[in-house]
Amino acid sequence: MAEEILSKMSSLSISKTEPDASSSSSMISLMTADGVIFEIEPLIAKEMKTVQSFIDETSDSTSTIPLPNIYSDQLPLIIEYCRKQISEKITKEFKAEFVKDLNNEEVKDLFLAANYLNMDHLFDYLSQVIADRIANRSVEYVRKYFGVESDFTPEEEATIRKERAWAFTGVIEDDDD
Repeated sequence: MAEEILSKMSSLSISKTEPDASSSSSMISLMTADGVIFEIEPLIAKEMKTVQSFIDETSDSTSTIPLPNIYSDQLPLIIEYCRKQISEKITKEFKAEFVKDLNNEEVKDLFLAANYLNMDHLFDYLSQVIADRIANRSVEYVRKYFGVESDFTPEEEATIRKERAWAFTGVIEDDDD
């Protein structure tokens, strides 16, 4: 996964410092929570409603837009998704490949990033990915997936499982993912 992210980052304009005065004024600088600066085209920024709102409300076009809830391992994936969406080339194959190598934590982090950036298409897609990953899974798996502890006593849970046994049929065996 790290190699894939580095590969994607190498195709982007990235620096750890402010861009110099010679850089294109039409590019938009975004700074991730871990201090990495990405320069993106205005068309990509429009896909990120949070970024576009910042641009619309700020008269200083030379400033770097801070993204305190987005990290440098997430932004290249988001930019890649935006580029595909702009070119109208988001296919089932692209979507499958897009999340193929992401573990559950990475998908959840990307989901939260899409929510923060107010990117409806990516948010909806990642919502479906998460729904697919927890579909027909055990209660324990879903609790672990979302980091939720049971608020039932073992006796209460046993009673619920007995009374609603139909809800626990067809459950996929848990794995370590």
